[in-house]
Amino acid sequence: MYFFTSSDPLNMKKFHSHRFCGTIQKAAIMIEPHSSKKGVNLIYKKKRHQCKPVKTLEVVPLTKNARRTMTNIKKFVNQSRYRKDLRMLALRRASAIIRSQKPVVPKKKVFKKKPE
Repeated sequence: MYFFTSSDPLNMKKFHSHRFCGTIQKAAIMIEPHSSKKGVNLIYKKKRHQCKPVKTLEVVPLTKNARRTMTNIKKFVNQSRYRKDLRMLALRRASAIIRSQKPVVPKKKVFKKKPE
């Protein structure tokens, strides 16, 4: 089975399929890194502006902390019943972005004393 990649900006999985294509669907979610490199942006399509492409997208910055970001994404998807099939994809993508934004701290080398 071959998977073709997609350059659609609202495609969560970057697979070329009807299910993940955000421009075709009435409701679509995308998680992108925030411009300040701390946190993520939740981008979703508003259902009532389907015929007006300029007003369709809504960007919600989530920049507090990782736990709060994850709960906000879960609440948005679950409470508003907005594409429940994309919930785990959104959470995985958000956690990967947040994890990549953390600074890499090198481990200190611990030298053991030689027995005399």
